[in-house]
Amino acid sequence: MSKLDFTQAAFFQSAPTLATCPPEQGSEVAFAGRSNAGKSSAINCLTGNGKLARTSKTPGRTQLINFFNITDEQRLVDLPGYGFAKVPLAVKKEWDKNLSQYLRERRSLKGLVLLMDVRQPMKEFDTMMINWAVEVDMPVHILLTKADKLKKGPAKTTLLDVRKHLKEADVDNLISAQLFSSLKKEGVEELKSVLSKWLTIPTKDIETSPDTESPE
Repeated sequence: MSKLDFTQAAFFQSAPTLATCPPEQGSEVAFAGRSNAGKSSAINCLTGNGKLARTSKTPGRTQLINFFNITDEQRLVDLPGYGFAKVPLAVKKEWDKNLSQYLRERRSLKGLVLLMDVRQPMKEFDTMMINWAVEVDMPVHILLTKADKLKKGPAKTTLLDVRKHLKEADVDNLISAQLFSSLKKEGVEELKSVLSKWLTIPTKDIETSPDTESPE
């Protein structure tokens, strides 16, 4: 299988609600994670465009669902960062509602990239997202970001611990994990392989046979 050219990714649209998202055609993969997990940096690293997804020193600044087209039928989606946002509670509740609705109801969504700081993996939000994904049989690829912040030994140990946890929970057929560093560009090719697979599976195959979603 040939990999997609992620350098072709270009901003397409922002949406505050599911109703204002682009039409559900083609395939898309969403990036989610805590506000300090390095989500925008990972998207920029993946696409080779340092200005594609906004990065901010203020975690939680982005409150919109942002769509980036790779082709007319294949998209990357940058979801609002979770936590640390300095917004009123009512705004946060509405934001969380829109995020949950998108994840549960968006039919063109083929997989979820869940980003976690390698130094603080598997927090409450991460577990919540994984549990939801298992319930709806959606594949998840965990990026243990900022791997350059740890020496290779401890970073590898964290990865093995996460994989062990997934195996013990009997979800390792649906959920995969890798180390990733935007700064060192570590793990980019592995991420591209996973996303290319998800984004090129025919929609009809996914709808009729959910098991085909699962990463090998």
